[in-house]
Amino acid sequence: MNPSRLLSLPLLLVFTALLAACSESDRPLESPVRLEGSIFGSFYQVTIADPLTQGEAREIEKEVLAELDEVDAAMSTYRDDSELVAFNQAPVGEWQPLSDELVEVLAIGQTVAEASDGAFDMSLGGLVNLWSFGPEARPREIPDDETLAERLAEIGPDSVELDVAGLQARRVRDVFIDLSGVAKGHGTDRVATYLDRRGIEHYLVNLGGEVMAKGYRDAGGTPWRIGIEAPRDDRQEAQHVLPLHDLSVATSGDYRNYFEEEGRRYSHTLDPRTGRPIEHRLASVTVAHPSNAWADAWATALMVLGEEQGMALAREQGLGVLMIVREDEGWSSRVSPGFVATFGEALTEELGLEVRRGQNRPGMECRGRNHLECSD
Repeated sequence: MNPSRLLSLPLLLVFTALLAACSESDRPLESPVRLEGSIFGSFYQVTIADPLTQGEAREIEKEVLAELDEVDAAMSTYRDDSELVAFNQAPVGEWQPLSDELVEVLAIGQTVAEASDGAFDMSLGGLVNLWSFGPEARPREIPDDETLAERLAEIGPDSVELDVAGLQARRVRDVFIDLSGVAKGHGTDRVATYLDRRGIEHYLVNLGGEVMAKGYRDAGGTPWRIGIEAPRDDRQEAQHVLPLHDLSVATSGDYRNYFEEEGRRYSHTLDPRTGRPIEHRLASVTVAHPSNAWADAWATALMVLGEEQGMALAREQGLGVLMIVREDEGWSSRVSPGFVATFGEALTEELGLEVRRGQNRPGMECRGRNHLECSD
């Protein structure tokens, strides 16, 4: 055999393999494309309706994970090397330089804390750990009154001072800052911002239940649809299905993360004003907002406040809110005027929510008993 032909054979095989790899990378994917996995002890799902190749999808997923890793490195209470843990360990009273994004999230938290009279409080990390819902590993047990009072006395929105312009903050008391009520929302916003920069026009980001939607799910202009869960302990079931277009929603509920002691259920949602898990009929709050970080924080605050105070604050702030409230049999759903303004009266009626005007309250309140089994 000709030696030149022997030499050319390996080169031909390499060239063929490269062509195959390039061909696979350039292969168009069927729309929509879903990227998903585990993150922050929960999950992420990014669904994209824009035309994508296999190579583009892999690159996007890599960058999405990089964005989320940066959020985790800044705000996790489970990582010893996170920026937030370093801030919590810094000397009390000393100003600490912080990243833009950590200052931004702290500023959101402070604003919602002030507006809700302390129903949202980033400094309650010590209480979260005490009730066994934080990074301190310990048996799930009911804290004694003395220990609870000690930690409750330390916390409060005024325990942290923030200098937004100077990108710095300090703890004025020895509190443990916990951003679990806003960090996932911020992560959702970060992923959405990256997709916007990349020129993706049609996507749905779902980070552990915090959702941001842009554009449409198909060429026909069909909006993205997300289900709002019924407060069931035994199974996941959509109580309502909301169409989303250029909007985000965040939900806070008491029916997923809890523990039981002597036949009594204790929710993971703590009231910073009492130091104890919430005890009222409100099962979940869903907030619609252009920013998921804001929606996340507001949902937490309204969940703490309960049905009456929470809805009053939602009206005052002009928030689009859907509440699911436990009743003697089943539950009922109520929405704020902002919800009707955002989603329209037609959808409100379709969901079985009757719009009624009250004499004693400004605006209107929408409510109605629902036993819907909705699916996308």
